[in-house]
Order: sequence, then C-alpha cells, then structure tokens
Amino acid sequence: MINVAAEATTSTSRTLTITLFLIFVAITLAITVWASRQTKTATDFYAGGRQFSGFQNGMAIGGDYMSAASFLGIAGLIALYGYDGFLYSIGFLVAWLVALLLVAEFLRNSGRYTMADVLAFRMRQRPVRTAASVSTIVVSIFYLIAQMVGAGALVSLLLGIKPGTTFLGMDADTAKVATIILVGALMIVYVVVGGMKGTTYVQIVKAFLLMTGALVMTVLVLAHYKFNLSSLLGDAAAQSGKGDAFLEPGLRYGVETAGDAAKTFYSKMDLLSLGIALVLGTAGLPHILTRFYTVPTSRIARKSVLWAIGIIGTFYLFTLALGFGAAALVGGKAITAQDKAGNTAAPQLARALGVDYLGGDTGGAVLLAIIAAVAFATILAVVAGLTLASSSSVAHDFYASVVKRGQAGERDEVRVARIAAFVIGAIAIVLSIFAQSLNVAFLVALAFAVAASANLPAILYSLFWRRFNTSGALWSIYGGLIAAVVLVFFSPVVSGSATAMFPDSDWHWFPLNNPGIISIPIGFLCGWIGTVLSKESDADKYAELEVRSLTGHGAH
Repeated sequence: MINVAAEATTSTSRTLTITLFLIFVAITLAITVWASRQTKTATDFYAGGRQFSGFQNGMAIGGDYMSAASFLGIAGLIALYGYDGFLYSIGFLVAWLVALLLVAEFLRNSGRYTMADVLAFRMRQRPVRTAASVSTIVVSIFYLIAQMVGAGALVSLLLGIKPGTTFLGMDADTAKVATIILVGALMIVYVVVGGMKGTTYVQIVKAFLLMTGALVMTVLVLAHYKFNLSSLLGDAAAQSGKGDAFLEPGLRYGVETAGDAAKTFYSKMDLLSLGIALVLGTAGLPHILTRFYTVPTSRIARKSVLWAIGIIGTFYLFTLALGFGAAALVGGKAITAQDKAGNTAAPQLARALGVDYLGGDTGGAVLLAIIAAVAFATILAVVAGLTLASSSSVAHDFYASVVKRGQAGERDEVRVARIAAFVIGAIAIVLSIFAQSLNVAFLVALAFAVAASANLPAILYSLFWRRFNTSGALWSIYGGLIAAVVLVFFSPVVSGSATAMFPDSDWHWFPLNNPGIISIPIGFLCGWIGTVLSKESDADKYAELEVRSLTGHGAH
C-alpha cells in the first residue's frame, strides 16, 4: 500500500491544480463566448440548431451522464463497499437500454425542445406544461445538489484542507461552501451566455478528458499489479478492513441482521428500490431527454444513444479499477478520513499513482492536479446541462405556453430562460451547502427515483396509451413527484442517521433510503386512476402522435 493518503497536499499540488482548473475554465468560457455568437434563435439556444452528428451528440450525452456521481461517487462506493458499490455502475448502464428502446427515437420524432412538448401534444397545454416544468425543476435540483457536493469534497482535498487546517484564512467547511458558490456561478455563466450549443461543446471536451483520465488511471492501477486482477482484488479486500466480505454482496445492501427480520427485510427492499430507480430513471431525466432534440433526425438520435452506451459502458468498466484500486492503494481508513462519504477516493488514488510512477510528492501532485481538473470539468459540464434543461422548461413550457399562452416572442423566451438559470442555480447552491455529508452517487440515485416516479409514467402513457388524457398526465406527474419527494424527506437520508442532511434531528418514518419501489408504482397508478376518472379522450390526436413518433412526419 502506498502511504501517501495522510500527507498534506503540497503547495506544488495546489498551484498545479488551480492553474489547470483555470486553464480549463478559460478554454470552456472561450467556447461558450464563441457559441453565443452562433446562438441567434430559440432553436439555437434550446437545441443547438439541431446540427450535431450522432457521434458528437453521443459524446455530449456521455458528458452529461458521466457526472461527479460516476467519477467520484461510484469510485468511492466501490472503494468503501466493494461489490455493492459496483451495483451503481450496472444500474446506470442498463438504464440506457430503456432509454434507447422506449424513449429516444419516439421523443425526437414527437417533440421540439422539452419533455413537455410530447406530453402537451394531445392534451390541454397549460396544466400539462406547468406540471412538466415543476417536475423538471425538482429533478434537476436533486441532480445539481449531487454535483455541487462533489465539487466541495474535491476542493478540500486539492487544497489540502482537513479539519484543523486552513487555506487563505478559510477552514475546510468554509472552503467547501466557497467552492459550491464558485461552481454555481460558473454553470450559470455557461448557460446564460452559450445556451445549448456552448454547453454541448463543453460536454464533448469534458467527455474526452474524463475518458482519457479514467483510462490512464485504469492502466496504471492494472500495471501496478502486473495486470493480475486476482492480486488487485485480494489487496483491495485486505486493505479495506472488511476481508473477503468486501468482494461479496451484503456490505451496504441486503445486509443480514441477526435477530432483526424487519431490518433485514428493509435492507433487501432498499437494494431492490435502488435497482428499479437506476434502471428506470434515465428515461425520465430532463437534461438527457433534451439531448435527443439536438440532432436533425430520429435515426441520428438512435445512433447517438448507441455511441453513448459504448462510451458510458467503457467508462463504468474503468470505475471497477478506480474503486478497487483506491481500496488497495489508498485504503478505506484514509479515504473516509478525507471524506466520510468516499467522494475523494478517485483523486486520492491519482495522488498515490503519481507518487508510485512519477516519484515523490511532486509526482503525486502532478497526477492529482490533472485528475482533479478533469473532475472539475465533469462537474461544470453536467451542472451546465442540468441548468439549461430546467431553465428551458421554465421559459418554453411555463412562461411561453402558460403565462403568455403561446404569444411570447423568441427573444422574450430566451431572456426568461436566462433569468431562470440564475434562480435555479441559486436554489441549488443553497441546498448543496446542507447536503455535504452525503455520497454523490447516492444523491444522484435519488434524482433518478424522482425522475422515474414523476416523468417516466407520463411519457410512456402519452406515447403508448390511446386512452391517456390531461387528467392522467397531471395525476401521474404530481402523484409520482409528491410521493418521491415526501418519502425522501421522511427517510433516513434527511434525518435520523449519522450521514443524514440533518444528523442531529430525527423525523424519519420511512425506512428505505431510496423511495423508488413505492413512488414509481404510485406514479403509474396515479396516471391510470386520473385517466379513467376523466371522460376526456382524443383518438385523432393520439393517432397523429403515433404517426409522428414512428415516422417523424410533421415534427419540427
């Protein structure tokens, strides 16, 4: 085991990291300013002019999807919980098959800018667009919190700030808060200035950097063990402090508690709930759904999803090496000493590998700085995509269609989207400050649960059920959304546990960490109940939507 984890980060590392981060920010801001000059219409702002190829959009989808949760959160969960941590990688990847088979092509054929375009096509515009806008904002804010928390954890490692130490007069907690505010300010600039075109190019650059960084670290970890996976896994198990249990199911989910059948049952239900949320959540994520509108045809939308699956699948294989490598070369104790939720495992591994291969503290500082800059790039790109999706929904769905009843000009609509980006960014910044004790992959799983509960039932019913109507859409969106958010609020995630958002309070009564197993069926059930209670039906509109979704005829 390389004993570098406890060392304070040197001034070399700080200087290198800050320099690389500033270089990346400068490059991406230049791209954003360039893109702003190409952004002349609402289509340019919302959909990048629909000019991206399948490969470009696939890279951008990968850039949107491979978030701080993937790079920091999953690596940390695998490093701390072994086999159980890898469940996130599997769930995030399998989810793409649902998106490919059930949503991507139909959505591109049917809509224009947002998810609500499809839902409102055969229903009353104003109530449905309002509901879709509310849902989009809630899901996006859950997801944004995860990215911001990752940024806060990352910066305290990079600047060598631990409890009892300071940087520029700031202690660890103050530095994390300052970072969250900085990342929030940058994401707002990307969206307000560059729109979808600027955001997409930032995501493409980030996807390339992340894949390259993860590949280099994976090769270095495997080379350290002479490409012997058995040695890597054995060392990881030994250094984790958990022994052989580290390589078997049951450390985090499905835990058998002797003499407590209820606790054992809830633990197994939590695993099932997590799996359902991960697999179904992607097809309901607003910032992923909007990406299908940035390509000229449904065929290219399908091709871009195939590219995304290849890129994302390869990356999640890398997370195995990153997680087990961190467990073996850094150790569970050193990881949790830096960050209780394990969010810094990958950067700590980078430092260890740098010491091993490049020699001494400077080598560790160089590799840590490079990987940290990549992680920052990851966070900035994802938060920009999320903010764009939610601000677009506010402007296009709520302002233009509900407030202005379809009479808003394009310039007004884009102006409102920019204002919304400021407001949503500010809300996410404030909430992130309270969620710093939670693992970012875990936080993203909550966003997936909310998306699968509120958005997915309405999308699938709208595309495939002739009888579905306005009442059903409202019931499914609000029913699923309220169920998911209420269950999260009264779960151990928010109160009643050592790692909760409010660890000193306890108002939880829902025993599971992830609400998906309850809230997703509620979303589907509410949609069905709302539909059968209403006599509204428009078979002609459904027939038109069916033709459009299958052929693209009449789509914008």
